[in-house]
Amino acid sequence: VQLQASGGGLVQAGGSLRLSCAVSARTFSDLVMGWFRQAPGKEREFVGAIRWSAGTYYGDSVKGRFSISKDRAKNTVYLQMNSLKPEDTAVYYCAAAYRLILSTMNNERNYHHWGQGTLVTVSS
Repeated sequence: VQLQASGGGLVQAGGSLRLSCAVSARTFSDLVMGWFRQAPGKEREFVGAIRWSAGTYYGDSVKGRFSISKDRAKNTVYLQMNSLKPEDTAVYYCAAAYRLILSTMNNERNYHHWGQGTLVTVSS
């Protein structure tokens, strides 16, 4: 699996940004795509995940503000970020894994394929 994340940048608080993750994989069956973020000096944090088949799952800190979607035709997963806050500033990573159950999707150690990360900076 190869992942290419893009779309990061500088945005003002309250603004929106959409990240993309292009996915190259031999099979998309049972694929789970996760988004994580890491702020300076902090541990990597789970943002959300989506099953390639169906279903999304979000971390508590972004529920109601962020949403994950996919475009099967483009083999791309998106992270739509709305109502951004300065504390959302981080490097955002997309990651891939196969056959994760819901309770394990928020653990970065279960993902074996990672994109390069894209920086999101939210100014106050």
